Amino acid sequence: MKRTITLLTCAAVFTAAILPAKKTVAQGTLRDYQRAEAMNGLKENKILGAADGVKWTNGVLLYSTLTTRGKEFIKVDVQQKTKQPVYDPAELAAALTGAGRKTNAAELPFQEITLGDQEIKFTIGDSNWTYRLDTKQATAVKIPASARNAGPNRAWSEINTGQGERPVNSPDGKWVAFIRENNVYIRSAKNTQEQYQLSFDGSPGEYYASFISWSPDSRHLATAKIRPAKEHPVYLIESSPLDQLQPKLHTRNYLKPGDALQQRQPYVFSVESKRSYGANAVAIADQYNLTNPVWRKDSRAVSFEYNQRGHQQYKVMELDTKGATRDLIKEESATFIDYSGKRYRYDLADGKETIWASERDGWNHLYLYDDKGNVKNQITKGDWVVRRVVRVDETKRNLIFEASGKTTGIDPYFIQYYSINFDGTGLTELTHENGNHTAYFSPDYNYFVDVYSRIDAPPVTVLKNTADGKTIMELETADISNLLKTGWKLPEVFVSKARDGKTDIWGMIIRPSNFDPNKKYPVIEYIYAGPHSFFVPKSFVTDSRGSLHELAELGFIVVQCDGMGTNGRSKAFLDVCWKNLKDGGFPDRIAFMQSAAKKYPYMNLDKVGIFGNSAGGQSSMGALLFHPDFYKVAVSSSGCHDNRMDKIWWNEQWMGYPIGPQYAESSNVTHAANLKGKLLLILGEMDENVDPSSTKQLMNALIKANKNFDFIEIPGMGHSLGGDYGEHKRRDFFVKHLLGVDPPEWNWVQRITVPKP
Repeated sequence: MKRTITLLTCAAVFTAAILPAKKTVAQGTLRDYQRAEAMNGLKENKILGAADGVKWTNGVLLYSTLTTRGKEFIKVDVQQKTKQPVYDPAELAAALTGAGRKTNAAELPFQEITLGDQEIKFTIGDSNWTYRLDTKQATAVKIPASARNAGPNRAWSEINTGQGERPVNSPDGKWVAFIRENNVYIRSAKNTQEQYQLSFDGSPGEYYASFISWSPDSRHLATAKIRPAKEHPVYLIESSPLDQLQPKLHTRNYLKPGDALQQRQPYVFSVESKRSYGANAVAIADQYNLTNPVWRKDSRAVSFEYNQRGHQQYKVMELDTKGATRDLIKEESATFIDYSGKRYRYDLADGKETIWASERDGWNHLYLYDDKGNVKNQITKGDWVVRRVVRVDETKRNLIFEASGKTTGIDPYFIQYYSINFDGTGLTELTHENGNHTAYFSPDYNYFVDVYSRIDAPPVTVLKNTADGKTIMELETADISNLLKTGWKLPEVFVSKARDGKTDIWGMIIRPSNFDPNKKYPVIEYIYAGPHSFFVPKSFVTDSRGSLHELAELGFIVVQCDGMGTNGRSKAFLDVCWKNLKDGGFPDRIAFMQSAAKKYPYMNLDKVGIFGNSAGGQSSMGALLFHPDFYKVAVSSSGCHDNRMDKIWWNEQWMGYPIGPQYAESSNVTHAANLKGKLLLILGEMDENVDPSSTKQLMNALIKANKNFDFIEIPGMGHSLGGDYGEHKRRDFFVKHLLGVDPPEWNWVQRITVPKP
């Protein structure tokens, strides 16, 4: 997307921004800034032949692609192995103009397709307007965004209390269940005077949840008794609201590590006997979370999942209609269970078998369980990871899944597709090309569109057969020649060894368009080390957050890598983070840059900067506290500087529970007095993701330690790198303190969009 930015109000800005790059001695000059801004959104409209919006509808494959004629919408006949445009770009432009849209249709995303016998209707649009085009009538009708269905606007930190009096009808239509004064009742659907109270121990301090689930045979119902937790309010002051002069106070319920949590106990109620049975409370003690009970199709029991606080025990459990509680699956870890990223469960034959994901052998794999809680067999195995299950075919007893790291010699993070039988036999490779793959399967799963690319190789799109992964038809091969003509340089994939001298660390190196190997370049690392994922881009059209190419244009080498403690590799690779988020993979990151500088002497490791947002804000600040001999300049945005100040689920999962000394040991606030180097803190006052007070407490500690730093708070802004203003100030900070150059003066009045080369 194009970003609106602010430039000097002089004619030189407009002309210089579209001049070809020249090799100059200077770095951090006005011309470098202009060229950097011209890089913003440079890939837009300069990559031809990349498939987008791939969809299967009524057995037909459709997608869009940018060609020399404009944006085309392609229809593929799989049986005939042919493709053709479904709408002429010129007619599309004319239809849009008639609807009041004066813009290039190529800028509009492919949203929806409806295929009829003699016509194709599809919807394209942006955040403000949607244009519904009818290919039979060659017309476009604009539909305001406000008229479209909107999803619920609910803050991520809100907690479902389960309270309410919502009535729920039984499947046979005879009964209505409801909550009254914290207890469970049923009444006859025909005779409202026939009413029964099924529970008597509900109270405001321990009430029955309004989530009521009837058994399919209508003989039982299930819900949970809830002991609520005290709310933890976080206060945000909006200094400059748009609708009034005076500031506003906002309050959010935001649980933090160590806070008391809601506790739930599943109950089953019998309509006939009016008796109730609760799950064994001892077996589900000290919950982090307990899911709502779900009935088996034969009404024999309900199943639910229990995550013990501390995330070292996770169980799938069952409560039957006679009150017996039993474990179906029990997962345990000496460190933590990555429940938020790798949890997968699929019940077969109404729970007679279960497919379950686990890292118990050191890698994320699939296991087949029987209904007694025993492992029948391990489905997948090896020194590689299952990333996602795509489809489970109970009839053929096989599944399709995504995996990474199985193919040797290529990036271990690349997604590849496979199929395998439930018993672990018949493993079939559906993709193999050296790239990161995204598959779009037909509704019957007989075919799939495979789009694969790398950050240094543009996307290729082919149609494949699911049975054996063989290519049926080549659809598109992207052409990036127009992009390369602008001077834009492909990132370099770089691999080095980790702190152990054996494990590969994968990352990328970005150089400016006017790169000169005879010059010396300061190095800037963009960091995000959250254990929940990995962060170096793997696909060509995927841009990393942080406008890295733009930053490089100012006269830097920009790097990004995934060190130990991040996700996507082995359990041992990830476990480095446990109770030790301050590690941040820094030993691996430093080794990565040292290895690169050994190969490329123009990388000046005497001048290394770092920046990041959120957990990356914590790490970038930590670089100056824990590794000041290597990192000299840091810009930290929206940082979680003390894990006790941040959201409960993320921090307790990696830092452990109960709260112990490890939290203080990883805290930037605790170690603020150790600050060396140049620091810029950026904060949005309306950050709902990380409590803004986390940054304020860090500032307080820095001030008490008499440490020099810079700070920018942006009114009205939420959790972000700082927006356009923050991006500009971050660049200026690096130019001043790494290049030793005073940044060019900017006039923050006129706002324009920089033309692209």
